[in-house]
Amino acid sequence: MTESPKLKELDQLALTLAGLKGKGRTIVHCHGVFDLLHPGHIKHFQAARKLGDVLVVTVTPDEYVNKGPGRPVFNQRLRLESIAALECVDYVALNRWPSAEETIRKLKPDIYVKGSDYAESNKDLTGKINEERRAVESVGGRIHFTDEVTFSSTRLVNAFFSVYPEEAGRFLEGFRRRHSAESVIGRLQALAGTRALVIGDAIIDQYAYCQPMGKAGKESVLVARHLSREEFAGGALACANHLAGFCREVTLVTGLGRGNSREKFIRERLRPNIKPVFFSRSDAPTVVKRRFVEPPFLSKLFEICYLNDTNLPAEVEKRLAAFLERELPRYDLVVAADFGHGFITPATVGLLSRRAPFLALNTQTNSANSGYNLVTRYRRADYICVDEPEMRLANQDRFGRLEKIIQETGKRLDCRRIIVTRGHHGSIAYAGGRKFYQVPVFSREVVDRIGAGDAYFSVTAPGVKSGWPMDLAGFVGNAVGALAVRIVGNRSPVEPANLYKFITALLK
Repeated sequence: MTESPKLKELDQLALTLAGLKGKGRTIVHCHGVFDLLHPGHIKHFQAARKLGDVLVVTVTPDEYVNKGPGRPVFNQRLRLESIAALECVDYVALNRWPSAEETIRKLKPDIYVKGSDYAESNKDLTGKINEERRAVESVGGRIHFTDEVTFSSTRLVNAFFSVYPEEAGRFLEGFRRRHSAESVIGRLQALAGTRALVIGDAIIDQYAYCQPMGKAGKESVLVARHLSREEFAGGALACANHLAGFCREVTLVTGLGRGNSREKFIRERLRPNIKPVFFSRSDAPTVVKRRFVEPPFLSKLFEICYLNDTNLPAEVEKRLAAFLERELPRYDLVVAADFGHGFITPATVGLLSRRAPFLALNTQTNSANSGYNLVTRYRRADYICVDEPEMRLANQDRFGRLEKIIQETGKRLDCRRIIVTRGHHGSIAYAGGRKFYQVPVFSREVVDRIGAGDAYFSVTAPGVKSGWPMDLAGFVGNAVGALAVRIVGNRSPVEPANLYKFITALLK
């Protein structure tokens, strides 16, 4: 198949357009995903073409399509070729960046054209339309909004393509009757005023990327070639970053080792609206978990932990207690991200149980604390979010009915709002009494599961505090989880704009 002469590489296209502008031609630019090319797109392109002499369309690459798992339905090559087949389009190029601002500055169009659904900038979930307006004006151009018939690619995809698991499709059909995308996003945006305190173990996650070479000649050991290394802010640090995307005021209370504390690294990776409060201990390093990882599928080969998971020294524990006694009343929400590495001691558990105004609780079971860091360490909680093995272990019930186990935990901790995550089986949300909601997974795509549960817990905690119904909490949590498993480790938090776009896609 012969490639269309309309398809250009971005740098080549910039040179071509510069030459055309030099001849007095008016350049018109459209940009988008264009996943499912439909009559609304064609009308949009035709209207744009009438504004000038040359119409160029740039397309978002697959890797930057943030409409949720399963998207784009059509890969970038097919999307480029489909647009190039239209008579009204003169040139088509693949963008290099997540958004259009850099592309606009490179191509320097006279007119940048968007659909009428972007005319009201306050309705743009990404906030990018204002940046795009500034970009085109900076190169001497202007923005124009077409007013043609509109269709929704996402609504068409949901209606005619099976991009979500079958069980998810059935769930969403009922959920759409109870909740609209606008109402869910409005509830998320309303969390901004929540004053939140996150307390828990700071963890530096290291990924040592390596290529297995085979068995050593004289030992029964795997030999691998080092490729590169990457570090992330994990544990309670990651929880604070997720939460701070939705709440303006977040305080992080955590512990660092005195020697090689990694404080500079940690501060650089926290969102600017997080106020960190560090308590140092001289008898331990800052916790580091180094995983040896084989790309491209991120297979975990081996892990080494650098930690001292004994309880805090008495003098540090005393200072932490004094801080919490003084500060806890200032907050609406306390998020206990308890990884069981010694920062949250039995005394701190008791203090949080007594004094936290609203206690959202996650107690993680891992190789360092298996069987010792259970949710039942706490006397009370207002919201519990753990995975199924953690819930079963806390109740010493391996095979019993999960709903009954959840109810027993609720009675024990006087907690009427509990979510248990279940991996590829989704999650189960408990609303007290006999009210349970089964929420399926929304994604078949998994890049990396590390940190997905922390993201789920962190974003749902302020929602449950604000009074969300538990089916909504489960829905939002599963949407967050679907986005989080596409992120390598804790490389970045789940961004609100991406979550809003995914929710919109799910509920159209």
